[in-house]
Amino acid sequence: MADAIPNAMPMSQQRQTIWHLQRMKEKGEKISMVGTASCDPLWTCACQAAGVNFVRYTAPGETSEIRGKTMPAQTRMIRKLAPNICLNAVMQSWQHADKYTAVKEAGYLLTDGADSVLCMGITNDTLKYMADNYIPVFGHVGVLSGWQTGQFGGYRRVAKTAESALELFRMAYEYQENGMFGMTIEMSPRQVTDLVAKKLRVPVIQVAAGGAADGSELVIFDLLGFQPVSTMPKHAKHYRSYFEDGIKAFAEFDADVKNGVYPAEEHGWSMDEKEFDTFANELEKKYPDVK
Repeated sequence: MADAIPNAMPMSQQRQTIWHLQRMKEKGEKISMVGTASCDPLWTCACQAAGVNFVRYTAPGETSEIRGKTMPAQTRMIRKLAPNICLNAVMQSWQHADKYTAVKEAGYLLTDGADSVLCMGITNDTLKYMADNYIPVFGHVGVLSGWQTGQFGGYRRVAKTAESALELFRMAYEYQENGMFGMTIEMSPRQVTDLVAKKLRVPVIQVAAGGAADGSELVIFDLLGFQPVSTMPKHAKHYRSYFEDGIKAFAEFDADVKNGVYPAEEHGWSMDEKEFDTFANELEKKYPDVK
């Protein structure tokens, strides 16, 4: 048999990138995006298997500092399990506090397998410097997530007036002109969502914004029912009750173990009877006092 030819190329030809997202917009093809938050990399693997185009993710950690420092490791784990999906790594605010830190921190993430980085509330100056240094930034407009929501009075709808809608568009347009290759738009009216997406050259993906835009994002907590359906926000769509089904599965397993149902005979295999007798006899001879 001939020796296998080693594959020294780290990039798969099947891997989806920011280039593919731009082509999808130009062709009028909708982009699907899932926010997996800091959940296990297996969820990104499942998204890839399902055909999802783009995943936005963070890393686990109690503080912003810890999350930023664990992102490279999280990125490597995700990329191993999902080699072909397009990955958007969420950077912590301190990671893009200045343009030099932003390029350095983003460089780590891109080297470890991310396709782009998300900098929430980034300044145009920092964005342009990153773009000039070939850092692909997929950003965010509309209501900003996390601690930035305070300026809006909390997580609430934005761009409800013509004036505020123009402010939203101005931010999105300036982001585009300073090198941002695409963005999500959050909590804006559907008409504003669609018009912003139509006016910009780059992909605009709606999240909690109602319109079709160039595609849509749902976070994993809503999509898989990690919380009761009655508490879910208006924009969310619940596709599966993973959390409730998971609790049921764990409870059934617990009951099977405690009632002697699992493991059953079919869940194991037997030793040759003669060999087992020999083993049992030898064991008794050599360790007679072990009870």
